[in-house]
Amino acid sequence: MDEVIADVIPKFLDIYEAEFGYRLKEKDYLGGKIYDRPNAYHLRKHLHNPTFFSDLPVIKDSKEVVEWLTQHFDVYILTSTMEFKNSLVAKYDWLSKNFPFISWKKYIFAGEKQFIQADYMIDDKARNLETFTGKKLLFTACHNLEETRFTRMNNWQEIKTYFEKELAQNLQPAIRNPQLS
Repeated sequence: MDEVIADVIPKFLDIYEAEFGYRLKEKDYLGGKIYDRPNAYHLRKHLHNPTFFSDLPVIKDSKEVVEWLTQHFDVYILTSTMEFKNSLVAKYDWLSKNFPFISWKKYIFAGEKQFIQADYMIDDKARNLETFTGKKLLFTACHNLEETRFTRMNNWQEIKTYFEKELAQNLQPAIRNPQLS
C-alpha cells in the first residue's frame, strides 16, 4: 500500500519542514527515505501515530488502474501493519475510502510478506519480492532506485500496459504442434 498506492512522501516532507524549517527537494532524499537523512531518523516515530496513514494522497493513476485490474484479476491489497500496530485502522479506513471497489475481504494486513503465494506482486521493497515465487514487479520509489533485480514499474500506466500484455498473451489460442497430433 505505502509508496505503491498511498503516497507517504508529501506527509513526510511536511513533517520534515515543520521540524527543520525548510522543505526538502527530491534530490535531497533520492536513494533513501526522508527520515534516513542525517539527524532525521526520529521522524520515523510519526509512523506510530494512529492517524498518520489516514489522509495520505492516492498515487497518481493507481485508483483507476487498480479498478481496471479488478475487472481482469483477483486483486488483494497486502500491507505491512504489525510494525506500526496503530496503522491498522487508519489503513483499513483509507482503503475503504479510496478503493471502495475492493472488498475488505481482500485486505491482508501483515508483518511479513514472504508467505504470500500469488501470480504477481507489486511492491516498493525489494526484500518483499526476494522470496516471492510469482512475477515480481518493483514499483519505483525514492528508496529503491538502485535496485535492478526485478521488473521495474515506474508508474501505474506502465503497470496497466504490462498487464494488458499479460492478458493478451494468456488469451492467445495455444498453437498446436502438427508433429504431435
